Amino acid sequence: MTNKIFMLLTFIGVPVSVIGTLMHWPSIILFIIYCLTIIALSSYMGRATESLAIVAGPRIGGLLNATFGNAVELIISVFALKAGLVGVVLASLTGSVLGNLLLVAGLSFFVGGLKYKRQKFNVYDARHNSGLLMFAVMIAFVIPEVFSMDMNDTKKLSLSVGISVILILLYLAALFFKLVTHRGVYQSDNEAQHHDEEPEWGKGRAILVLLLATLAVAYISENLVHTFEFVAESFGWSELFIGIIIVAIVGNAAEHASAVLMAFKNKMDVAVEIAIGSTLQVAMFVAPVLVLISLLYEKSMPLLFSWQELIAMVSAVLLMVVISNDGETNWFEGLTLLAAYVIMGIGFYLI
Repeated sequence: MTNKIFMLLTFIGVPVSVIGTLMHWPSIILFIIYCLTIIALSSYMGRATESLAIVAGPRIGGLLNATFGNAVELIISVFALKAGLVGVVLASLTGSVLGNLLLVAGLSFFVGGLKYKRQKFNVYDARHNSGLLMFAVMIAFVIPEVFSMDMNDTKKLSLSVGISVILILLYLAALFFKLVTHRGVYQSDNEAQHHDEEPEWGKGRAILVLLLATLAVAYISENLVHTFEFVAESFGWSELFIGIIIVAIVGNAAEHASAVLMAFKNKMDVAVEIAIGSTLQVAMFVAPVLVLISLLYEKSMPLLFSWQELIAMVSAVLLMVVISNDGETNWFEGLTLLAAYVIMGIGFYLI
């Protein structure tokens, strides 16, 4: 039933988005159409990556899901940078971290926990990811803010570029560690339990769907960015709220849906890899790549967040580390993460 709804939204939303753009429909109407269409397209990306995950295994499958889920946000952010909306981009990065760690993981733990009393996942991966989360957010994001207080804009940007290069290299090293040198070393029993499951789509069809959906999202995202300013003025929303809540949820819709579905099927290794792996990818790859891309535009983006954003991200990381380090979860822990997300959402809305 859900797949039929998303199919209907896709086949109606894509042509209507094109027509509405060409005919210059009101920005609020276009904003709603664009968001719904991107979410529908994201569902196809999620189904395609799920099919590939069955073939490739939970680690690579989770990485694929996180990558193509973040591709949507990366595309939106590139066009936002081009339009000079640096504040929206930084806020959307914050929203991705909070959304993945609190909303996606929270929903996954809660929905899965309603069906299963206890759900287990690879404790070694959880501890490895915890260290990277602490580094990516508490070191790579907080340290630039601390050291840049007495710097001019040129030095701030130089610091951000240097940190960005280091983050990208460390992220690539982390992938090499997990997928090459230590692949299977810390494998849990859960990772082999679904080896006989049939994928919904074959490899060729899944890759084709991913490609077409990504191209469609790229076109719609460019137009979505142009509606932000008018929508913000109409509803009284700040750039911070649009980036942290709206852009982050729309941009990460694919992994939101996929992670919850995996948890409902008791595939917690994939669900956790999507939620935490996506956060790591945003912090250690997407954010630094956007810093480097911004050098091509008139307005560059230093890797400097507001103190509200930093405290929210650090709090989310600490809460996730405490909850996930035992390698199992339940619905109450999911509800705790969701409560934290709502509290932060209210705070950012009222700023």
